[in-house]
Amino acid sequence: MEFMEKVKKCGIVPVVVIENVEDAVPTAKALLGGGICFMEITFRTACAADAISQVAKEVPDMVVGAGTILNKEQAEKAVKAGASFIVSPGLSEEVVTWCIENKIPVVPGCVTPSEIMKAKALGLSVVKFFPAQVYGGMKAIKALSAVFRDMLFLPTGGVNADNLGEFAKEKCIAAIGGSWVCTGKDISAHEFTKIENLSREAVEIIAEARK
Repeated sequence: MEFMEKVKKCGIVPVVVIENVEDAVPTAKALLGGGICFMEITFRTACAADAISQVAKEVPDMVVGAGTILNKEQAEKAVKAGASFIVSPGLSEEVVTWCIENKIPVVPGCVTPSEIMKAKALGLSVVKFFPAQVYGGMKAIKALSAVFRDMLFLPTGGVNADNLGEFAKEKCIAAIGGSWVCTGKDISAHEFTKIENLSREAVEIIAEARK
């Protein structure tokens, strides 16, 4: 199955901030236990690359990628560590071009028509919409998808269990990004059962919304 099809089938790509590398594998296993097979470990912490490496080696059923990638050097470091995909908060032509050349799936952040046009010109069919609620949420995405009918969106930022269904039911949504299923606080407190339960709840909400 093609990568983006797998993402769409899963329906959710949690944004995961790992402060301590030993928390990476238990977090990945908790997400998997709840039915989520993708995770985006952000490059906001010093141990991000090591965390990606551990998950890639020890949790083979988890598709682990790198988020908050700001430049090509970070992308290279993430992929070398074992990242299967790259997510950026904005559109960096350098990062996208490098990923395409190296056959690494990439989802850059795009919230304006101009950014989406640039992403399309680079050959992309899925973009991140971040921060989703700040830039108009589903109302804005619907307006954009009316023009860019072959573009799918991955909204992140302000999405949670309360409004998840509103996003998930729309055909222009590839998947939903978010950290509410595995907050930094819950990860640090080793609340892995809670993470598994929140993951399962999210998967169920998405499945119900898509019916």
